[in-house]
Amino acid sequence: MADGPKQLTSTETAIPGLTLWDLPVHGDSRGWFKENWQREKMTALGLPDFGPVQNNISFNATVGTTRGIHAEPWDKWVSVATGRIFGAWVDLREGPTFGAVVTAEIDPSRAVFVPRGVGNAFQTLEEGTAYSYLVNAHWSPDAEYALLNLADETVAVPWPIPLDQAEVSDKDKGHPRLDAITPVRQRRTVIIGSKGQLGRALEAELAHDHVLDLVDREELDISSPTLATDYPWHEVNVILNAAAYTAVDVAETPEGRADAWAANASAPAALARIAAEHRITLVHVSSDYVFDGSSTMPYTEGEPFAPLGVYGQSKAAGDIAVAGAPKHYIVRTSWVIGDGKNFVRTMAGLAGRGVAPSVVDDQVGRLTFTADLARGIRHLVETAAPYGTYNLTGSGEPASWATVASEVYDLVAAGSVPGVTAVDGIAGSSVTPVSTVEYFASATVPVAPRPANSVLDMAKIEATGFIARDWRDSLQAYLLAE
Repeated sequence: MADGPKQLTSTETAIPGLTLWDLPVHGDSRGWFKENWQREKMTALGLPDFGPVQNNISFNATVGTTRGIHAEPWDKWVSVATGRIFGAWVDLREGPTFGAVVTAEIDPSRAVFVPRGVGNAFQTLEEGTAYSYLVNAHWSPDAEYALLNLADETVAVPWPIPLDQAEVSDKDKGHPRLDAITPVRQRRTVIIGSKGQLGRALEAELAHDHVLDLVDREELDISSPTLATDYPWHEVNVILNAAAYTAVDVAETPEGRADAWAANASAPAALARIAAEHRITLVHVSSDYVFDGSSTMPYTEGEPFAPLGVYGQSKAAGDIAVAGAPKHYIVRTSWVIGDGKNFVRTMAGLAGRGVAPSVVDDQVGRLTFTADLARGIRHLVETAAPYGTYNLTGSGEPASWATVASEVYDLVAAGSVPGVTAVDGIAGSSVTPVSTVEYFASATVPVAPRPANSVLDMAKIEATGFIARDWRDSLQAYLLAE
């Protein structure tokens, strides 16, 4: 070991995710002491909070004992309790760094974090070397390994002691060469509710550089009591839960109430348990309906829940459940517009037919277009923003539904909506503002209460570097794309 204790520091390597660590070792005439694994300090310096569940120690009596190259389906924190090794790591994951090699000497003052799919090997340089590693999955005889021959000519590990003079097991001698190995598949991002308007936007946003699995109810029922075993969750890195029950009025009926709670509360709770067990990042989409809308100010993420109806109550319960997952993003949004039938398209269609509608003007918020929502979700995940709840809507001056309708009518009148021909005399002034009570006065079916104020404060997500587009700009681009 070097003279004097080192500072706790990490060093990036040529293999993404593989980091070398210097550890402070404090010694005196009695021996030495070190903090071999210290979650708070190390995660603060960038080590993934990988959740170790098993500690293994390999004792090696002689110099030249050589083990590997093994890529297991879990992460490792490797250190040396006594002695010294020459370590070699080979990236066996699919991707541009497949076959990349990193080597280093490890003594009690150094450690290395080895991510899943990176081959790990070592050769002892001193007698009586104790090699220790923490892993974040329990060993299983059914675990699938990627194995590489220690003598592979392509990676050409520069072993200090030639392999023909080293102690190597027959099993390790028989591992395949690099050209015969199937690369370890990257942990994937799963989009649940992939056929919905947000699911499709997430696919479009992530398709080019993420390993995606698109899942809808036909493939996976997230309300199933066997959800934990219905999918290979150990292969997942991120769950994007874009599934929800959004029929706010039907939710007020007995059948709708049960369906809303199953989709918006019970299913997210099950996903949160799965995410916690498998160390998955869970992204869940929330709603302005968790608030009663009585505030005169924009709602921050920390405001207490006060839902008015069944839909809002079920969404609030889902938020509470998801917040229990260690790695979670709850993305709270409002007035979502995407592919398919929605308020904006309905208004454009009415304008094209010359209809002069009555639209409520006592509910205020901002439109959120699914393309912008997907972009913000990607930002949170890829920048590793602190876990928690984030408001995410369009930016700009809030407006009522009546004002939004008037904006759509004006764009139609200006000829800005392809496929919709303006009718003479139709413009924004054709929209008649009415109160919510007036609008639903003749309703013969249950009507859910709506929050009057759906404006969400965006300061928290803006502090991470994400700036949402003005909803009016997004509205114009959306209609132009029609």
